[in-house]
Amino acid sequence: MQEAKRLAFLNDLYGLEGKTAVCIGGGGVLCGEMAMGLSMAGAHIIVADVVEEAGRARVQAIEQQGGTAQFFQVDVQVRESMVEVTRALAVQGRDCDILINAPGVNSKKPFLDVDDDEWARIIAINLTGVRNSCQVFGKFMIQHETHGSIINIGSVTSFCPLSGVSTYCVTKVGVVSLTKSLAAEWAPRHIRVNAICPGFFPAEQNRKVLSPDRVEAIMRQTPQHRFGEPPELVPTVLLLASPVAGSYITGAAYSVDGGFTAFTL
Repeated sequence: MQEAKRLAFLNDLYGLEGKTAVCIGGGGVLCGEMAMGLSMAGAHIIVADVVEEAGRARVQAIEQQGGTAQFFQVDVQVRESMVEVTRALAVQGRDCDILINAPGVNSKKPFLDVDDDEWARIIAINLTGVRNSCQVFGKFMIQHETHGSIINIGSVTSFCPLSGVSTYCVTKVGVVSLTKSLAAEWAPRHIRVNAICPGFFPAEQNRKVLSPDRVEAIMRQTPQHRFGEPPELVPTVLLLASPVAGSYITGAAYSVDGGFTAFTL
């Protein structure tokens, strides 16, 4: 009986049965892990990714663990591709209860070597893409009077810049600023907007910038002296996604970084 009460208590806090979560970048390593966690909590997952193969593989993985999911090919630079997702949700009678915004590209080079095309590309995906997604799905939430949760993915660079990735840093500062602005603007609409700012979780996107010297410097700056593992992001996602556990949290930017941004010297 006591065990049943504990499970019921946790489900009441973090259960997402009947909710729909749109995961922009859900084919990627980190957002894909978040999608898996949301599915385990009961949400139906919309895997939205520009890479079809990765997105469909994530849907298959979710289904193999007993969840339900759909894939939509989405390019955050093309608003219509996201509008099509909202149309499909409307036809299915679904809301967008949870939106995870995790588009991201990076490039390591000195600032003077960053040309106009590269600057524009990174900003278009990492920052303008998040803006586009928030506008499209935020409008859908407002129209459907959904008490929704938007979770934008920032970075440790939202708080402290890293050498060699200046454009990426600019975009991640902007993501947190946008998050706070939308949290204030949409609170009366019962839409919570928060950010998660991961530390160093080695994945395909950032392994190419992790030279041995850089790894050594990161470890010196990280009190836990290790990289993060993708599943370690899931509890924070569940907190912010839950309409119960996260009901009074909006405008926050949570660092999940092993203490990287808390430690200086």
